[in-house]
Amino acid sequence: GGLLLPPAQTTRSSRQQEEQRRRRGKRVRALACVVSAGPICPAPAASTTTPISSNMGAGGRMTEKEREKQEQLGRANGGAAYQRSPTDKPPFTLGQIKKAIPPHCFQRSIIKSFSYVVHDLVIVAALLYAALVWIPTLPTVLQLGAWPLYWIVQGCVMTGVWVIAHECGHHAFSDYSLLDDTVGLVLHSWLLVPYFSWKYSHRRHHSNTGSLERDEVFVPKQKEALAWYTPYIYNNPIGRLVHIVVQLTLGWPLYLALNASGRPYPRFACHFDPYGPIYNDRERAQIFISDVGVLAVSLALLKLVSSFGFWWVVRVYGVPLLIVNAWLVLITYLQHTHPALPHYDSTEWDWLRGALATMDRDYGILNRVFHNITDTHVAHHLFSTMPHYHAMEATKAIKPILGEYYQFDPTPVAKATWREAKECIYVEPEDRKGVFWYSNKF
Repeated sequence: GGLLLPPAQTTRSSRQQEEQRRRRGKRVRALACVVSAGPICPAPAASTTTPISSNMGAGGRMTEKEREKQEQLGRANGGAAYQRSPTDKPPFTLGQIKKAIPPHCFQRSIIKSFSYVVHDLVIVAALLYAALVWIPTLPTVLQLGAWPLYWIVQGCVMTGVWVIAHECGHHAFSDYSLLDDTVGLVLHSWLLVPYFSWKYSHRRHHSNTGSLERDEVFVPKQKEALAWYTPYIYNNPIGRLVHIVVQLTLGWPLYLALNASGRPYPRFACHFDPYGPIYNDRERAQIFISDVGVLAVSLALLKLVSSFGFWWVVRVYGVPLLIVNAWLVLITYLQHTHPALPHYDSTEWDWLRGALATMDRDYGILNRVFHNITDTHVAHHLFSTMPHYHAMEATKAIKPILGEYYQFDPTPVAKATWREAKECIYVEPEDRKGVFWYSNKF
């Protein structure tokens, strides 16, 4: 009852249909990568990378139906098409990712690690000297410009010190845990951070990234869990701006003291409480040590206040520390908050997909100041004991393996912060149960 074509004609027809499908796929892919508010496109595969298998380097290709949905999402977001990270189990393993990275990237050097500590502290000392000796000699009008410049630059450099202490908490500073903890305790205490307390909660964040039940930081809420006033805050520019300012100024101390934006616990959780639900019995003694470190620095600051005055300490130390805290909150927020990133409940979550649900960002020259924690965060979540000075090389090596599982957003930081505060208000499942995406619809 059907028309039978000769074999040659059938083959020719099949080739034409395949070519048409391939061209349509290219057009849809091109549309999905056109982003007016910051493109999110997978990195092209490097030809020098050793292939794992015929489909491994693809990382997780989307079907044409999924790409059409991306295009619809782009139109719904005013032209900003976000190429969402794939949520299927990756066609590669952690071991295969590791094999793509040169072995020397996992080697930790005491000399090299300390060179970064010395480098940053020398700059901090030079800036402090300028604040104490040079700025007071300037005319009053010039001081009005010199002090903010000092605050900003000093805050950025101190953030780099913070990152090195964070690396100590991951045992990425050296091959010796005691040395790592000693350096980390001193540096973090100087910045009023309870080193061991944060080290353990942060490790649990790395162990449970992307999990709605067990992640430790910036855990998004579902719509039904939001307060009644939420739409009035996020759906107007003034409320949104106030929220961003409060988050950047008070977010870090509130997280340490009250577990704000952290994982819910059955009782009050605090990073300064050795007997809180965050920690187990083996960790409690080190929480006491963290508290002693912060207390010692606090007493030293009180001594400086009594000698030089409260506002002197605020100018020299307090304001730069506020900038450190703001950068810390912002960097973490933008690493884990993006319309292209999924979250998972316990029915879908696994460690590798959770670790890949992070976003590399571009902070310009500050990438180097912050020791590349900003633009190599995906690699950091996969291999947290890797020292920061090898992370760029490692990131370049793993991009072809990860394919579309690797996410990078070059959107300017201020623009990205405003966009994410506007669009990433809560999470909800869509077509697939157990996989949650950000939304802002009320």
